[in-house]
Amino acid sequence: MLYENFAVSDGEEGEDAGPSASAADKVPSAFNASKGWFEKFKKRFGLKNVCLHGEMASADTAEAEAFVNNKFKAIIEEGGYKPEQVFNMDETALFWKRMPSRTFIMQEEAKAPGFKVHKDRLTLAMCGNAAGFMIKPGLIYRSKNPRALKNKNKDDLPVYWMYNAKAWMTKALNLDWFKNCFIPEVKCYLRGKGLDFKVLLLLDNAGGHGNDLAYDGVQIEFLPPNTTSLIQPMDQGVIRAFKALYTRNTLQHLVDAMDSDQDFSLKDYWRGYTIALCLQNIQRAIQEMKTETLKACWKKLWLEAVQNATGGSLDEVHQSAVETAVNLAKQIGGDGFNDMSPDDINALIDGDAQPLTDAELAEMTKPQSDDEREEGEEDTRDEEEGLTLGRLATMVRMATELKRVAEEWDPLMSRSLQFSNIIDGGMSVYKDLFAKKKKERQQLPITMFFSRTNTPAPRASEEENTAERSQDAAPQSEEQ
Repeated sequence: MLYENFAVSDGEEGEDAGPSASAADKVPSAFNASKGWFEKFKKRFGLKNVCLHGEMASADTAEAEAFVNNKFKAIIEEGGYKPEQVFNMDETALFWKRMPSRTFIMQEEAKAPGFKVHKDRLTLAMCGNAAGFMIKPGLIYRSKNPRALKNKNKDDLPVYWMYNAKAWMTKALNLDWFKNCFIPEVKCYLRGKGLDFKVLLLLDNAGGHGNDLAYDGVQIEFLPPNTTSLIQPMDQGVIRAFKALYTRNTLQHLVDAMDSDQDFSLKDYWRGYTIALCLQNIQRAIQEMKTETLKACWKKLWLEAVQNATGGSLDEVHQSAVETAVNLAKQIGGDGFNDMSPDDINALIDGDAQPLTDAELAEMTKPQSDDEREEGEEDTRDEEEGLTLGRLATMVRMATELKRVAEEWDPLMSRSLQFSNIIDGGMSVYKDLFAKKKKERQQLPITMFFSRTNTPAPRASEEENTAERSQDAAPQSEEQ
């Protein structure tokens, strides 16, 4: 321990003090320091945590340089690719309900057997090009139809939804993402740019990336082993900055919930933090990644394409998000939030990038219990789904009531009128749909509301009468 080394050193220097020094004086006392003291100590001496990401510790620098200067350069020249046509995809794990270990939330999870949401993991496939454009991220979750997304159109989510029991990337899911997400997204993007569908997709050698990806107009190239931390664009701060933004957005959502609920309970809020809310925070984080900033992550691989890129670096985006997250944590208050530091946020972010421990792998590979399946899966009992006529009527009624209370409670009429106009504008799409559904219902034939009777048709043949009697007899025998 550092303190013990200092204490021994000081003891040796103090031996000249004379024979009056007792043996007890030479034994160092126990060292106790607060977190605040430690933070000031690090700041005073300029000490920082340094985390090696990806394969940095075993990166092959020579192989990376050879690929950049020779093979990649030749591919670009032979294919005539433009920055808009060159993409890179990399996946990352996201423990979307994890907080720093000292927080009240994590302390509760350590004590409560049924409160282990910090282990809920998903995989994100993030893909962008050298022009700074990112396609819709692919998301792999452990459930096909989580209850929080009931009645939601999966095609309209801010991510491309995939699933398997362990939320891992597999070759089958990689092929699914390639054909049903990457190809349509890139086609639409290049069409809007007036460019031919001629694409170079760079992948690393992860086990879940299949070698059977093929499509007319798409060239697939795999980066050399042990080089992704050096030259893979998505590994050059994009994923880390995204996670910092996601963490900040999660804390911001928590603060907003506290401000809007006088009876707020942090424990109840965190239990109710669903995958639907996670998707909202993912979408916000992606939208905040600026084009010029994303272009800069290609600098190590393709300097010529991005040498004129301007704007804040990904490190600046990451640092700003972390600082804001710390300030939000102080607004939350309580154990682990009041004294949260940038190092705590970075440890949380970087923890997702670390290899899973044996215990975590064992936990994730266990079959799901009945309770977990019930919690995660959608309730499939028969029930009206979507925007029914009754639900639309409720929405219209609630909007009207909201305008009424604003007009009644707000002393500034101009402000309440402005609010009412905003509500009317936002509700117009639902009011139009409500009117359409009402009209459709009014046009239904009156016979729709009558029960059917089994009246035999006149002059029916003997075969038809026999068939009708058989059909009528079947349900009677079941009732008996």
